[in-house]
Amino acid sequence: MGYKWVCSNDFWDLEDLDDHKDDHGHWNCETCNRYFKTIQARNQHMSSLNHWAQRYKCETNDYQYLSENPAVVVAQHMMMAFRFKGHFCMDCQREFQDENALKMHLRSRIHLKSTIPCPFCKQTFTTATGVAHHLERSSCPEAKNLSRAAIHAQVALRDPKNLITIRQFDHSPDANSRISVSDRCWNGQFYECYLCHREFGSMQALDQHVNSGTHHQKIYHCPGVRCIREFASLAALFNHLESESCGAVRFETVQRSVQNIVGGDRKIQSR
Repeated sequence: MGYKWVCSNDFWDLEDLDDHKDDHGHWNCETCNRYFKTIQARNQHMSSLNHWAQRYKCETNDYQYLSENPAVVVAQHMMMAFRFKGHFCMDCQREFQDENALKMHLRSRIHLKSTIPCPFCKQTFTTATGVAHHLERSSCPEAKNLSRAAIHAQVALRDPKNLITIRQFDHSPDANSRISVSDRCWNGQFYECYLCHREFGSMQALDQHVNSGTHHQKIYHCPGVRCIREFASLAALFNHLESESCGAVRFETVQRSVQNIVGGDRKIQSR
């Protein structure tokens, strides 16, 4: 950032600016148009007339800033030095609980364009997770036959080394089939999940619950060598990897790989 005061010279460092003021007597009052030959004379003037301007302090060090727009200057300083106490989005002027929450915000549709296409209908999404949700929920108009189970079968074929899929030793309905609900789930007051006994106000809500992955068998695992997380859907795996919480892959790598995983014919690689 540049600092410009009495004359037309620009400075990239406050110490250089102060040296220049000493050499040329350019000590300006912080609130009026007067300037002085020494800092002592300037300070005496500001003290007698209460012309001290408001100071904006960095939250974690002793730097203080004055400028034509001091709030912006100190915000830029903290952004450049990663010195915010919290985790702050400058564009939205929002603070987040932790670094991961800020990362997820910056990678949401608020900041990222929808550039990742569905391999079938070409609808675009912001992240690989969005593409996977779209397909696993049979929402693609050009691939209505696709589902969580169908996608898993295709991914497993391209993953013979089980880098992201869990080897299946049985073909139980829980592993690959949709769970059915009926009027028999009504307990007199609510539609009840027979697996966890949660109650729902409608059959549709119960159906969404039992087929959301909550009770599905885990069929994917994180490829990270130190991570033991397992997932019931490809979307859940992508969401985990995009968070970079275990450091297995970078967010950008997941986005580049999604087309090969859900729509390609190449074998899945470890890198």
